[in-house]
Amino acid sequence: MNLSALLHSDLVWLAPALAVAGVATGVLAGLFGVGGGAIIVPVLYQTLRFTGVADEVAMPVSVGTSLAVIVPTSLASARTHFSKNAVDMATIRGWILPVVVSVALGAAIARNAPAALFKLVFVGISMFTAVRMLGGYTNWKLGEKPPRGPVSWAVGGTIGLLSALMGVGGGQLVNLYMSLYGAPIHLAVGTAAGVGALVSAPGAIGYALAGLGKPGLPPGSIGFVSLVGFAFIAPMAALAAPYGARLAHKWSKRRLELAFGLFLLVVIARFLVSLIFRV
Repeated sequence: MNLSALLHSDLVWLAPALAVAGVATGVLAGLFGVGGGAIIVPVLYQTLRFTGVADEVAMPVSVGTSLAVIVPTSLASARTHFSKNAVDMATIRGWILPVVVSVALGAAIARNAPAALFKLVFVGISMFTAVRMLGGYTNWKLGEKPPRGPVSWAVGGTIGLLSALMGVGGGQLVNLYMSLYGAPIHLAVGTAAGVGALVSAPGAIGYALAGLGKPGLPPGSIGFVSLVGFAFIAPMAALAAPYGARLAHKWSKRRLELAFGLFLLVVIARFLVSLIFRV
């Protein structure tokens, strides 16, 4: 790695913007159990484009770096939720293998799969969740508690696969699954934070390996993961995540549901913009 090029990277001079994005990412991660990719990807993408990185490189670097940032952010968030007894560890333990395997499979499929199709699927799922949360339709349930065994493994694998194909941490999907089986919103958020690390770690490794040797990478990158972007975003996100988690537990169930529903509408708008304008 060329240290001189790294120190003179334009990304270094845009550190304040990346740090602010990191704080916002951490608060959202703690508050809603999501990874924060909805903030990291567009901010980092526009930053890379501003510094002259080509579009075909800027987008995968943004996604890969986002996944890398989600790992410590999700762990910091999950730790705080765990201290509040708001993490379903049985579900997380049962999902370790199916999620990791399905994320790897999804990363391989994503090379030839139509990304727009999976984004539309995500928009549909998120819209359903937003309507359910904003309308207070919490009686829309599939059961009183999440299933265990093969059914749970299949669900975990599906969430991992869809997350990899859509480039998200899976927090929204986990939250929907947990709430449809009667889990309180605080438990759903905490569990989603824990699953985020399971999804993002193999995803980030996959992006790093996939981009090795790719021409036009920004200085200080390992494949499609920018170490400069990670260095400025991840610490701030990890520090802010516990604050977001503590805030979630101060809010009432209804207030958190309304906030999460509104957040999903913003994420949906962001995905639709990316589909229409490819940004």
